[in-house]
Amino acid sequence: MTDDFIAHLQDLFASVGAVQARRMFGGHGLYFDGLMFGLVIEGVLYLKVDDGNREAFTAAGCSPFVYLGQKKPITVSYWTVPEEAMETPQDMRPWAQRGIAAALRKANAPRKSRPTKKRAKKAKDD
Repeated sequence: MTDDFIAHLQDLFASVGAVQARRMFGGHGLYFDGLMFGLVIEGVLYLKVDDGNREAFTAAGCSPFVYLGQKKPITVSYWTVPEEAMETPQDMRPWAQRGIAAALRKANAPRKSRPTKKRAKKAKDD
């Protein structure tokens, strides 16, 4: 991963605002307003996808990031963007907005509470 590629991505995202890149997992996380909306692994850009925007990514022929877990492949909620989106900020803008919107939906979603050991034991005993 070169700094030139990250700089190119930041230029592409300029029409939506300032984007920060942080090193992580052998790649970079891309952040807008403190929310991670993108991932760069092995020179490939992936944006956040959820039920609210998956159809657009699927229709454009994009694919999810998949890595090999200990027992099986793991698919995460970050997908590639169409090649033409990598050309200009105007082409990237709708894709960036979709990724940012998905990150916002996730950040604003109600947290699912996990049962504590005490609650799990009580439920088991009932």
